[in-house]
Amino acid sequence: MQYISGINVTARNDRARLLVILGSTGSIGTSALKVIRNQKNRFQVLGLAGARNIALLAEQANEFRPDYLAVLNPHLVQELKDLLETGYSPEILVGTPGYSRLAGLDQTELVLSAMVGAAGLLPTLEAVKKGKVVLLANKESLVLAGHLIRRLCSDNGSVILPVDSEHNALFQTLQGHESEDVDSVIITASGGPFWNRDPSSMQDITPKEALAHPNWSMGAKISIDSATMMNKGLELIEAHSLFGLPLHKIRVLVHPQSIVHSLVQFKDGSILAHMGVPDMQLPIAHCLGYPKRIETKLAPLDLTRTPGLSFFHPDTGSFPCLDLAVSAIKSSPSHPVVLNAANEVCVESFLEGRIGFKDIARLNAMALKRHVPEAVDSPQSILELDKRTRKTIGRWIEADV
Repeated sequence: MQYISGINVTARNDRARLLVILGSTGSIGTSALKVIRNQKNRFQVLGLAGARNIALLAEQANEFRPDYLAVLNPHLVQELKDLLETGYSPEILVGTPGYSRLAGLDQTELVLSAMVGAAGLLPTLEAVKKGKVVLLANKESLVLAGHLIRRLCSDNGSVILPVDSEHNALFQTLQGHESEDVDSVIITASGGPFWNRDPSSMQDITPKEALAHPNWSMGAKISIDSATMMNKGLELIEAHSLFGLPLHKIRVLVHPQSIVHSLVQFKDGSILAHMGVPDMQLPIAHCLGYPKRIETKLAPLDLTRTPGLSFFHPDTGSFPCLDLAVSAIKSSPSHPVVLNAANEVCVESFLEGRIGFKDIARLNAMALKRHVPEAVDSPQSILELDKRTRKTIGRWIEADV
């Protein structure tokens, strides 16, 4: 088994571990700070990066007092300064250059990459180039540039620890096993709010309905991806990059209870499963403390009160985004870049009421079908293709293609 994340990370108990959080105001970032709040002797927050939620970023900053903060736009800097407590004057960085600088700070040991979408790519790459331990929640970095990240990890001694609950579960269950013993891995999917909905009513789905995930508390973008099952498609690509697994060894099963987060089936027929309550504090705590375990304030899973566990094959007719992701990774290294960019534009447009729910998959499929493979061997080439794709999809939506 070829792991990005499969090397030892020395646990340091003699001092607090220095940490930067990219995306501290999102669902992953706020969950991480909950874990850290209960483990303040173990961690020191060196930097926090938000985007536009300045009120929350200021609240976090006033509590944890990091030396560095980062925001999306220059006009937000003064607004943030006005909300900071008297006598507290951190350095405030701006935009992608600021996020990247924060990710590569010499002092920091851990970087939690929790920004949403392709915006997280350059800061994640900077952390990898600087040899950091990267706690990766930004799956798009691996979807866009898994081949680059693998090479940079090897060249710079960086370590990727997967924060996504499914990949963290695989990381734990694969440990100690040889690749030749693994028959396949199974990524579970909640199915979102519509896994058993009548397909004929899919186009009538509203953003409010799609955002109402039955099990997980997540941001808007990932909630819509869960509803379309694009999230599972991106996670399949992520698993392919993280663990070096061929596609035929990665399967997806719908598991509505979200108790089993992933499974590994071995060649002798046995299966190991990772179970836990559906709360992102669990995989975050595992990555923060790795290779040791740290306590959370979460109540453990009570098996006597757990409902029956059920598993189903995904309905790719109703949820074609999963097959689109498989098609993309099989087609060329540039196809996942196109798929991710198209999907981000479509999700935003759906949330704004400009397209219907089923149009997300339809436009994603069009983007893949019309794309001619091209070289994506540098961050610049990836981002250029990402930009062109976004413009194209935007034009299609405007023209009601």
